[in-house]
Amino acid sequence: MQALYYMGPERLELRETEELPLAEGESRVRIQATGICGSDLHAYHGHDPRRKPGLILGHEAAGVVVEGALAGKRVTMNPLIVCGHCEYCLEGRQNLCSNRTMIGMTRPGSFAETLTIPDHCLIELPESLTSVAAALTEPAATALHGINRLERALLRPLSEARVLVIGAGAIGLLVSLILRYKGVRHLRLADTNPLRRRTAEQAGLVTFDPRDEAPDANAFEAVFDCVGSAPTRDMATSAVRPGGAIMHLGLQDNKGSLDVRTITLKEVTFLGAYTYSSSDLRATVALLDSQALGPLDWVEVRRLDQGAEAFADLVAGNTPAAKVILQP
Repeated sequence: MQALYYMGPERLELRETEELPLAEGESRVRIQATGICGSDLHAYHGHDPRRKPGLILGHEAAGVVVEGALAGKRVTMNPLIVCGHCEYCLEGRQNLCSNRTMIGMTRPGSFAETLTIPDHCLIELPESLTSVAAALTEPAATALHGINRLERALLRPLSEARVLVIGAGAIGLLVSLILRYKGVRHLRLADTNPLRRRTAEQAGLVTFDPRDEAPDANAFEAVFDCVGSAPTRDMATSAVRPGGAIMHLGLQDNKGSLDVRTITLKEVTFLGAYTYSSSDLRATVALLDSQALGPLDWVEVRRLDQGAEAFADLVAGNTPAAKVILQP
């Protein structure tokens, strides 16, 4: 089969490789669509020591089972492989599993014609949901998980809140679309890339460039930092209202310092969110199938053999697409 290998910082190679044998309790999935995640870009730059050269990246995927218990079924998948018996798994917080592994990180990922994955990670798809849309399940579940966590921290319904979303990449755009679906009326989306702002505006969202127009201080009950850099953390801390909440979803860097004095004096709830639970993923499949997030015309589809070029374009900011999907 063909697979796109990470071979070192900013080096990707399309190679012919053998399919892995199936272990007990696993299925083989033929990949029909797989998305490029921000964490894949992080690895591409050599900034993720967990992803070592010689690895097939990719973990946002949909396809059809060709061997295994669900043979013939169309599926998406939970890329987190969890133990099912630790304290976190038993509490329903499988994303924090003490023994978790992950496709595209500790085992071969989805930038390939097929992959193997435990049966318990598979989620059947309705026939009405396309493979390209289903490949958005993982990032959309990340967005939904973060929204649900922040919503529990607010005293008033989220729909009544003034909300700032920082970053119009895939997660920021999906957060914004889900917030709109949840009834948020006062929503602003900040991004420095004009191509991404135009894409978000075509989806009906209100955007601005924070370099030209800094968000008002103390103006938002809820702030979602979908970039996760020192400047965006500062922006979030300034923009949030006293008593409000910040959801930190981005992982661009760990630089700078957090203004804990301001967070304390404003009594701000500062939250992090990591991935999703199994129930988040299943809820997201239903959400995507309902078309509640509108047309997904902000997705760009390319062939797997164009993967290296797609990574380079994303790094350079040369594509207006919030998500690039590869198809083997």
